[in-house]
Amino acid sequence: MNGILLIDKQAGMTSRDVVNCVVKKLDLKRIGHTGTLDPLATGVLVVCVGEATKVVELLTSLEKEYIAEVTLGIKTDTLDITGNVLDSVDVSINEEDIIKVLNSFKGKYMQEVPIYSAVKVNGKKLYEYARDGIDVNLPKREVEIKNIDYLGLSKRDNQWCFSFKCLVSKGTYIRSLIKDICDKLNTVGCMSSLRRTKQGKFRIEDCIKIDDVSNNRLLDIKNVLDIPKIEVDDYLKNKISNGQILENRYDSDLIMYIYQDQVLAIYRVKDDDKTKVKPYKMFGGIK
Repeated sequence: MNGILLIDKQAGMTSRDVVNCVVKKLDLKRIGHTGTLDPLATGVLVVCVGEATKVVELLTSLEKEYIAEVTLGIKTDTLDITGNVLDSVDVSINEEDIIKVLNSFKGKYMQEVPIYSAVKVNGKKLYEYARDGIDVNLPKREVEIKNIDYLGLSKRDNQWCFSFKCLVSKGTYIRSLIKDICDKLNTVGCMSSLRRTKQGKFRIEDCIKIDDVSNNRLLDIKNVLDIPKIEVDDYLKNKISNGQILENRYDSDLIMYIYQDQVLAIYRVKDDDKTKVKPYKMFGGIK
């Protein structure tokens, strides 16, 4: 069983919980996902099954779109509403200030990785430092906020909240983005909800609930990866099956070779010779 499932993850589940449910439903051994969602978050989770696990890294690198809600006046250790409250302040805010600050984040900037994350420093995950009460210098990474739109301001339980939609590069932490937004607003706040509405070409409208998972909902990797697809004859099939280097006749960094509607391999251009392509992912013929 090979292919890709688009799951609309519900709140309260970890990404691993979703994978475990799929394993039980489809009786699988090889499975993986392409981008962790916090338990608080909902939305698009791309799950790769069987031989499709070989393309996880190709799907992970895609940009992502989110709708986030910020609760102002509350600061937590996890940067979201589920964490321990570190500070609580009164907030006076107006929509013009929020819109101005949101717009200021369009583009690239150096974002600090949150302490409650699985990023490793000196071989140890950051959340392990947090749980052990050990101070650590948090790494910074360049991220890109490709677009960000203000969605509205409201009040709930005597706390001001506002929402925004954003399109961001791989590796962007929305919790950290919210912290940086609140810093620029000269207040504190935390993420109170998050929904991933898009990952690359995958939209929330195309996703299924975990209860609806079945093998006939698997997507063919041929239809998922946006790279050139080449149908080959018996001669090229044998060369590809033996992992031989081929001529790069299609001026592309990645090429998928298909034989009789089955995926044989994905090749990538050679670093030292752009006129040639070499094996990158071998499948042996999967639909």
